Amino acid sequence: MFYFTDQQRWDTLGCYGQRLDITPNLDRIAREGTRFEYAFTNLPVCGPARACLQTGRWATQTGCFRNDIELPQNVPTLAGALNAARYKTAYVGKWHLASNQDKGINNRTGPIPRELRGGYSDYWMAADALEYTSHGYNGYMFDKEDRRVDFTGCRVDCVNAFAVDYIHAQDGKQPFFLFVSQLDPHHQNDRDRYEGPDGSKRRFADYDPPGDLAGQAGDWRENYPDYLGQCARMDENVGRLEDALKDKGLWENTVFIYTSDHGSHFRTRNSEYKRSCHDACTHIPLIIRGPGFMGGGTVRELVSLIDLPATILDIAGTPAPEGFNGRSVVPLAAGNAPEWENAVFMQISESQVGRAVRTPKWKYSVRAPGRDGWKEASSNIYEEDFLYDLESDPNELDNLVSDAAYAEVREEMKALLLRKMEEAGEERPVILPRA
Repeated sequence: MFYFTDQQRWDTLGCYGQRLDITPNLDRIAREGTRFEYAFTNLPVCGPARACLQTGRWATQTGCFRNDIELPQNVPTLAGALNAARYKTAYVGKWHLASNQDKGINNRTGPIPRELRGGYSDYWMAADALEYTSHGYNGYMFDKEDRRVDFTGCRVDCVNAFAVDYIHAQDGKQPFFLFVSQLDPHHQNDRDRYEGPDGSKRRFADYDPPGDLAGQAGDWRENYPDYLGQCARMDENVGRLEDALKDKGLWENTVFIYTSDHGSHFRTRNSEYKRSCHDACTHIPLIIRGPGFMGGGTVRELVSLIDLPATILDIAGTPAPEGFNGRSVVPLAAGNAPEWENAVFMQISESQVGRAVRTPKWKYSVRAPGRDGWKEASSNIYEEDFLYDLESDPNELDNLVSDAAYAEVREEMKALLLRKMEEAGEERPVILPRA
């Protein structure tokens, strides 16, 4: 069971330090299972992050380096591998991998052709761009037979209800993989605001501003209560899903994974909500509960979305297709991963052609001067952009990239980034100092 949210910061969960009672169900699940303290996206944009999850490949390897690029049909997928292992595969919610305006492929508001569904074959209830077919209340998706299915009520509840229906239909005789992809707590594009459930503004008015937002510009002041309301409603629905699995006698034999594609910096780092190297939009929650993850406590090594396809196939006991990247986190949960490299690599698109690497102490990022992040996936020349000491500056407010005292650190981080880029199949570029 893979429960995927959209644009959810890690610190919205109580188990990550949130003071308000936003996520009681997830907090309990985290106590029972394993919580990953430092989980990150590989590319802080919706479509590319999803492509990484569905294929186990970096965004530059699939070509899905920005939104509005369809998933290639010739790339092995997670669902395909699970189908081969005799799992039933089901998908509910936002897909975001079936349109490409440059090629005249527009499935944003219509049914998604079967060949663009990534191999999910048993059950399908989805919209390619759920932000175009719904609002915080009411909308529609399409079923396996391309029939439009309207829903009325809070979007989070309705998307979740289709997943619950699928669970109720299971007889326990064949294993299944259910991917639930919520749009919330993403902002509503056409209304340019976060749409929390009714009452959110009053219910969550007494919030503590995260340290990276406090005192900064952006639009978090008017949006954060609604954002927290969306996160709280998500948690309520996780509880409903858990109840359904328990009623079917499946909960204790189900591995439940909860995470998000990226976070939100609320327009404090650029003109919108993501597409930067900062933890506000790259640090995500990750909780896993079930066989192999019970009582695992807290994992403090750095992991990323690219590790989850390999993890899922490891849990299923089936080999990963050729070309899959990432490392299974199963050994980490068992405390048996002494060779784990404590660093994550990130690609950044649309706002820039950028690359970043993060360790427990340092964040180092570069961007390609003069390159268009909507049109170009990579570059042969980059320029240093940010360096943060995350131990002394966890909110990333003091950029050290031009400080001569950190020249040696920059060289070490540059070498690490270059190696990570090559491991991801990229050609080794030139990285210039900040002009």
